[in-house]
Amino acid sequence: MPQLAKHPFTLLPNARFQQAEPYGAHRSTLLSASALAQAQTVITSWPGYTVTRLCSLPVLARTAGVASIHYKDEATRFGLGSFKGLGGAYAVARLLCRELGQRLGRPVSHADLQSDPALRQACGDITVTCATDGNHGRSVAWGAQMLGCRCVIYIHATVSEGRKDAIARYGAQVVRTAGNYDDSVQQADRDAKTNGWFVISDTSYPGYMDIPRDVMQGYQLMVHEAVSALPQWPTHVFVQAGVGGFAAAVCAYFWERSAEQRPVFVVVEPERADCLLQSARAGAVVAVKGDLDTLMAGLACGEVSLLAWDILATGANAFCTIPDAAAVDTMRLLASPQGGDPVIVAGESAVAGLAAALLAAHDSTARASLGLGVESRVLLFGSEGDTDPALYQQLVGRSAAQVLQDGASV
Repeated sequence: MPQLAKHPFTLLPNARFQQAEPYGAHRSTLLSASALAQAQTVITSWPGYTVTRLCSLPVLARTAGVASIHYKDEATRFGLGSFKGLGGAYAVARLLCRELGQRLGRPVSHADLQSDPALRQACGDITVTCATDGNHGRSVAWGAQMLGCRCVIYIHATVSEGRKDAIARYGAQVVRTAGNYDDSVQQADRDAKTNGWFVISDTSYPGYMDIPRDVMQGYQLMVHEAVSALPQWPTHVFVQAGVGGFAAAVCAYFWERSAEQRPVFVVVEPERADCLLQSARAGAVVAVKGDLDTLMAGLACGEVSLLAWDILATGANAFCTIPDAAAVDTMRLLASPQGGDPVIVAGESAVAGLAAALLAAHDSTARASLGLGVESRVLLFGSEGDTDPALYQQLVGRSAAQVLQDGASV
């Protein structure tokens, strides 16, 4: 039977959590069902849109002592390899509509961008930019190419050449900076102000809220797809986090629809990049400094998105950190399942939620704290596939193609 090896982890119950606190009007201005419906109309119109698979893992669930585990596999999203295609590209579309609408003095819709050659030409005078660990930048570059605007993407010192090349394939200029992710964010912001570019960031800060809100709203389509495919509402959701936007989008979806009956929600981070856990411990936003050296590159963030914190500060039941080794073991577990569970190609950032769920399920204290039991229904979001193929092969011991081929022959 498949089982994750024991690894040290930290589980911090959220002292500020309030089960029955209503979602409220303020949070509805951040993320809402009506805004999701708008995002769904736009995103489902894009070439290549399809609902990604929701994998049931009954064998893994039995070993964890829970009723079910479902894993939303985002490896095939728009051919980009991650869920980020739902956020960055959607924010690019929203930005172009707003900016062209202001220039022309009339509303511009996404349908207008797709059908009007003059608007398409006008997009060519607009440049979007962002900093990225890889997946968000790829989404922004893809959206810019699809909609006809220019794009400059900043990556920091430890982003792999594989991830750099994957962004450049979509026509973006890629600039490598010194320092960590947060340093690249600051460089992108400075250069955008100098050159008149538009920052499409997935993290928010004072004075910069609209675009990260659009990014998060796009993410909610993934949650809606998962819930629509589930046989029952989940009792537990474990979601990995970098700046927190992804986790907040998932948390808000459930909270808005049922304040009293929303699932137990656990935010998971690398132990070397735990800005959300440290903020929860302090009761206020805290930045984590240093090189944030973790294999989970998409989660290597030291500063919390303020929009995300508005939701997670009281909406998350607990915060958890895991070591890199737990992520690697979980990647291998999904690549070589036993007993009938599907083979899944999952990148190092994709599996943090699953790793934390399995570690908690096999720890009596954590299990009791989170209320995990034989009737628990666990939902996870596999946020990426092998977005760095060379690293995936190094960590798993086989390429993604070999993993899938081996799985098909079983």
